[in-house]
Amino acid sequence: MSERMITVIGAGLAGSEAALAAARLGVRVRLFEMRPVKMTPAHRSGNFAELVCSNSLGGEGELQSKGLLQAELRSVGGAIVGAADASKLPAGNALAVERDEFSERVTRAVREHPLIEVRGEEVTQVPEGIAVIASGPLTSDALAADMARLTGSERLSFYDAAAPVIEFDSIDMDVAWRAGRYEQSADYINCPFTKDEYLAFFGALEQARAHTPHDWEKLEFFEGCMPIEEIARRGIDTPRFGPMSPKGLDDPKTGRWPYAVAQLRQEDREGRMWSLVGFQTGLKWGDQKAVVNLIPGLGNAEIVRYGVMHRNTYLNAPQVLESTLQLKADPTKLVAGVLAGTEGYLESAATGWLAGTNAARLALGLEPLTPPAESMLGGLTRYLASANPKGFQPMNVNWALVPELPVQINEKTGKPRKLGKREKRPVMFRRGLNAFMEWAQTEAGLTVTPPPVREPEVAEPAGA
Repeated sequence: MSERMITVIGAGLAGSEAALAAARLGVRVRLFEMRPVKMTPAHRSGNFAELVCSNSLGGEGELQSKGLLQAELRSVGGAIVGAADASKLPAGNALAVERDEFSERVTRAVREHPLIEVRGEEVTQVPEGIAVIASGPLTSDALAADMARLTGSERLSFYDAAAPVIEFDSIDMDVAWRAGRYEQSADYINCPFTKDEYLAFFGALEQARAHTPHDWEKLEFFEGCMPIEEIARRGIDTPRFGPMSPKGLDDPKTGRWPYAVAQLRQEDREGRMWSLVGFQTGLKWGDQKAVVNLIPGLGNAEIVRYGVMHRNTYLNAPQVLESTLQLKADPTKLVAGVLAGTEGYLESAATGWLAGTNAARLALGLEPLTPPAESMLGGLTRYLASANPKGFQPMNVNWALVPELPVQINEKTGKPRKLGKREKRPVMFRRGLNAFMEWAQTEAGLTVTPPPVREPEVAEPAGA
């Protein structure tokens, strides 16, 4: 293999972006895509970057976490966001596309690039040399088995069972309190229920519409990751004798155990994201939000990642990946997309861009890079490398991934001034975009073009 050649496995959003990013740096790419020779249960064509679910790449503008990631990718000529802009449909504040036109544009860009050789065949083993593995959530069994060999089988998941993740600032700490069971260290946030509150919550959970899987999803519930709605079907008291048990938790307001408790566990190092313990769920997102909002202390909860239950192959990123997206076990191999522990089209494309850029840098004899922490891409890849590996689940981008703004002091009272979303998020947006563009230009040596920025009327729905 040429010194200036890399391999990319998979021509989804991550793989297509990786191939084009590497080729733009003058590195030859051998891109493998098994479709249409071997189809997956989710795809219907052999086009690259086919969108199999929603046709939206998330909300746009300065209030949006995805809007910042879109702007970062636009500034460096990202192929996926470029194709999305060119095939955009009216969708309010969202970047939605005509899906066939979008995938055709990406396919054409990849196939017509003189430095990219496309091979229509399945890859069953991790290749030799520098490679980006972007084979997606439906990675073939043979390649998944070889990835398990390389990374350790316990670091590869085949079943995505996630609970909702809540932004800390939206938790009412006048209702909730920090504590561990039986006076252990206060590592959890506890939301106490009275009997009436629990009955109202249980009734809503009973009535909530369960997620109806696609015919290609074969859900098998295991006792260790039973969805909360399945637990509730076993009886009205089953949740409160299971994940909602109040045992050992003295409510500081009453000095007694509550009737039931919902606990939240810290998700990130800074303590800005907290997941509901034992609340894995496949409920539709609207129903999830309604049920979560009935938990005392979470009436105004902002959900940064909704719960999911489906077949999904992904790595335990914090155990196996660097923030450059290189495998710790073999730094010549990089991983992108859902396999790297991301959730969402845009996140797949963004990690594909970074993996392709860093793979090309390795081929050119340069050091791989990580975007700055203030940028959304830098925040995401740092999270992947440093999250709590216990029960790790794929992550969407959200504002809790990037550093908070410095605390502002009210000049009159001398007390900290709490900024609202409309006040602080545009500042965080501009800070992140400027940091990313400066990094891309000065450290990565890329041509940067400041992108136009849209200012939407409303903030994005959590988890979009």
